[in-house]
Amino acid sequence: MSLYATQDAKKQAAAEAALKHLPRGGILGVGTGSTVNFLIDLLPELQLEAAVASSTATAERLTKLGIEVIDMNQVGSLDAYVDGADEIDRHLHMIKGGGAALTREKIVASIARKFVCIVDDSKWVEQLGREFPLPVEVIPMARSAVARKLVSLGGDPVFRMNEEEHAVMTDNGNVILDVYNLNILDALELEKTINNIPGVVTNGIFALNKADIAIVATNNGIEERFAV
Repeated sequence: MSLYATQDAKKQAAAEAALKHLPRGGILGVGTGSTVNFLIDLLPELQLEAAVASSTATAERLTKLGIEVIDMNQVGSLDAYVDGADEIDRHLHMIKGGGAALTREKIVASIARKFVCIVDDSKWVEQLGREFPLPVEVIPMARSAVARKLVSLGGDPVFRMNEEEHAVMTDNGNVILDVYNLNILDALELEKTINNIPGVVTNGIFALNKADIAIVATNNGIEERFAV
């Protein structure tokens, strides 16, 4: 029996629990996705000085709430970055990029003093990549070349298309390869290896920029988890 009636109720609970870990009146980096959207609706109570958004969609949502969105080039560092994950493990390594915002998310996370990840327990996994494919953002002209390199690493890359069978384009004008069946035993090394393939902008492994704390909504309530 769960304390929460729906998955959305879990996401809402995780968002509410994250507030105490975020700065009041500071500058916050804000991620992208369904769980983060619940958090964004709560951010006005923090009376933030400003926010840096990881996607156009997040920027629009923040602006509608009256939160000033500033360019990342205007700040040297962020008090914190908050985002969800498609998968997260006990090392607080993550796979991100289901919403195609992985590059900007990784950039914003890189200048934050603290990374707070908010998820429901369906995202908590024993090993990354077994259930959720690894997104890789690729410069369009390199798509086939990068795909061949990913196959040589043991993966099965699939060109991400939308419901109209058009290529999904990132906010940066690039395309996404979703890589299935990778055996991600060393997330740090694989993140570096894939990022070194010519034509790759970045991949969705967040091990170099892992979370500092995970706020996990479980059937029994909220758990705060740290890397082991």
